Amino acid sequence: MSYRGLIPKRFMSCVGEVTVGRRYYASRDCPCKSVPWDPWAGIPQGHKLTVQARRMVTLAGSGCSFDEASQKLRELCQLQVSNDVIRRVCDEEGQEAKQWLKKAPQPVHQMAQAQGELEFYSDGVQVNTVEGWREMRLSVFAKRLPTAPAQPAQWQSRVLEKPACRVAWAAIAASHVIGASWRGMLEHLGLKSTPRLSVLGDGARWIWDEAGKRFKGIVSVDWVVDVYHVGEHIHACAQKMFGVNTPQAKQWGTSRVEELIEMEGPKFIDRLHEHRVAAADQKSRDALESLIGYLSENRDSLWYRTRLAEGLPIGSGLVEGACKNTIGKRLKLNSARWRVRRAEHMAAIRCLHYGELWEPYWASKAASKAA
Repeated sequence: MSYRGLIPKRFMSCVGEVTVGRRYYASRDCPCKSVPWDPWAGIPQGHKLTVQARRMVTLAGSGCSFDEASQKLRELCQLQVSNDVIRRVCDEEGQEAKQWLKKAPQPVHQMAQAQGELEFYSDGVQVNTVEGWREMRLSVFAKRLPTAPAQPAQWQSRVLEKPACRVAWAAIAASHVIGASWRGMLEHLGLKSTPRLSVLGDGARWIWDEAGKRFKGIVSVDWVVDVYHVGEHIHACAQKMFGVNTPQAKQWGTSRVEELIEMEGPKFIDRLHEHRVAAADQKSRDALESLIGYLSENRDSLWYRTRLAEGLPIGSGLVEGACKNTIGKRLKLNSARWRVRRAEHMAAIRCLHYGELWEPYWASKAASKAA
């Protein structure tokens, strides 16, 4: 290689457009050529954005539509970046973030340093793709310190501690693929020796089946069906028995939910059998039989009084809120229609924010460039 001169090029930095003269080297014996400044500055071949500019573009593009992000960057930072460039940068960074989460040490250290009980959640949110509406499944490992012990009557009024750590990821994939990712993340985060893992969900059969395959025999698992979903089934039963939105239905449903929390699963199911025998009409007996069938499938996941006494969560609101605010808020914008891989890449960026891994992700890129 021999030095051939300087090549000026215009780059977009975090302070606007700059022109840099870079040394250009080429070989007399082959078509090889090199501009060492570009990789040193962390600028991929064919790109014009510096690392910090890419960070700003990714931040803007992951928070609103690409068109709106372009307008905001122009007004706030004087960065003249088109919506197509923002889309491309977000897709590239999302792809890297998805792989980074599987291998990087930073989430492992963050989880190891966090105090509290280990929790696992999974739920889905529908995303409009070019292949039609698809379910994006979000998975979360979290650590949270127990709150003060509570009585069954306090189940709605108590305030849980904020999670000390959250690691989240999402994909549009079959159940067995999602389940395999749970096992892989459990091992990557160094959680196999955890004394106890609480698996909280809305009762979807695929979650229990996959969690049983991936976690049983590795960690001690507490199964918890979200109390609000169980309450919906109880109130639905009440409305079948007493009529929709009637005072009798509301009173019966509320009383039974309180009974369930106090008595816990097996005893409460026995009590419902007594209600069924005493029911005055076939409609009520059928409604109670349906509720008994649902609860019987989850009888070992209804230990609410015990968990309240230990200061542990009995609901899956954490993942439901994440599905709505982390995934849905960005991917379900009006008229948004995604390719599956791009939806997953955008979700990966959103999960960095949710797990407070945004700064570690970009710090690792800067460290890699320095090395």
